[in-house]
Amino acid sequence: MKKKLIWIAPLAITAIVAFVFAGGWVVQHLWNWLVPWLFGWHQVSFWQALGLLALCRILFGSWGGHHGGRSNFRRRMGEKWDRMTPEEREKFRQKWGSRCGGFGEPSSGAKEPV
Repeated sequence: MKKKLIWIAPLAITAIVAFVFAGGWVVQHLWNWLVPWLFGWHQVSFWQALGLLALCRILFGSWGGHHGGRSNFRRRMGEKWDRMTPEEREKFRQKWGSRCGGFGEPSSGAKEPV
């Protein structure tokens, strides 16, 4: 087991470093190929491309952990909704309608969309 770990750890570190550098290289070349021509912005260096890659990962990606939490929430709420009686559903609509500004049927006096 230790012999296997001795080979796997350096190989994994090397693969991670190679992946990061390949990602930076791809971002740099795509940026320098498209963005100056499309928007007239400046070209970026390799290190700036790595920074962009990290920034995009922070803003739009995730760092691991639980994925698809929202869809999981919808599934659980759908199951809960299916188990409710019609009376419980109406009570739920009224409760959340007051919190969320209403949904479902328009209130009296409200105009229908044209």
